[in-house]
Amino acid sequence: MPAYGARIAGTGSALPERRLTNADLEKLVETSDEWIIQRTGMRERRIAGPGESTVTLATAAARRALEDAGVSGQELGLIIVATLTPDMMTPAAACLEQAQLGITRHIGAFDLNAACSGFVYSLSTATQFIQNGSFSKVLVVGAETLSRVVDYTDRNTCILFGDGAGAAVLVRDDNPKLGVQAFHLGANGEGGPLLNIPAGGSLHPASAATVAERMHYLKMNGREVYKFAVHQMTESLRRAMEACGLTADDVKLVVPHQVNQRIIDSATEKMGFPKEKVFINIDRYGNTSAASVPIALDEARKSGRCGKGDWIIMVAFGAGLTWAAATVKL
Repeated sequence: MPAYGARIAGTGSALPERRLTNADLEKLVETSDEWIIQRTGMRERRIAGPGESTVTLATAAARRALEDAGVSGQELGLIIVATLTPDMMTPAAACLEQAQLGITRHIGAFDLNAACSGFVYSLSTATQFIQNGSFSKVLVVGAETLSRVVDYTDRNTCILFGDGAGAAVLVRDDNPKLGVQAFHLGANGEGGPLLNIPAGGSLHPASAATVAERMHYLKMNGREVYKFAVHQMTESLRRAMEACGLTADDVKLVVPHQVNQRIIDSATEKMGFPKEKVFINIDRYGNTSAASVPIALDEARKSGRCGKGDWIIMVAFGAGLTWAAATVKL
């Protein structure tokens, strides 16, 4: 048993105002509203406008989470930002967010890239720092502007992704039975080519050729990723429940990565969860990668779908290929 609990004291989220609907996408690529809804469950997604970025969205979500927790930014010991779309290669989005939050203390700040699993990876990382006594308050953020790396001529990917940010404030609690009670992290690097952005790194640095070949956009083998996702979400849910000896009856809510309605339905039904125990907002936001789980968590808490004393499970998977689950006592 750890010395302390890592309790979620507050959450917040931020979404751009602009909406990109299925009708809008019909004008860009060969698709239809009916086809998108049937295959994904998505109806619209939010798109960052001029002047908005991963850091501005992350900062807005963080401010709301801090206010919800009753915590000042000056009290934080660490900031972790989960993202695959930082404002720039360096410095880290977490450092830029520290400045935008007006935090003058020289606290730790770093980014974590596990793609769509990033927030749960970051939550698990923050938990270790709190449980071992290193920090008493940690800000964890998942933020993305995927519209900046999506190819709007590729109908296989452009219908899926949106922008947004979600945040959670973790605080030390003397009761170790509160907060994150178990987590499961995994990766299979052999699946890396199935979902990636080929250029922009050290292997294929930016050049006229990489731009001309549209290598700076997200590429995905949808069929293979779908098969992986169905299996891994089911397995991650199973492990998350077994780790704390829980059944579907014990869990108040599953907060899944909002990747695809059919994937979510398949996995949760196999594990015995009725639809009312699964939080869904994919119809409004699409897939926001690392921001997906914290946005859903914030909306679930604020709408009363889960609250103090409830068991919840967060589960995600993404490029890497990565997967993650966390079992939490609120």
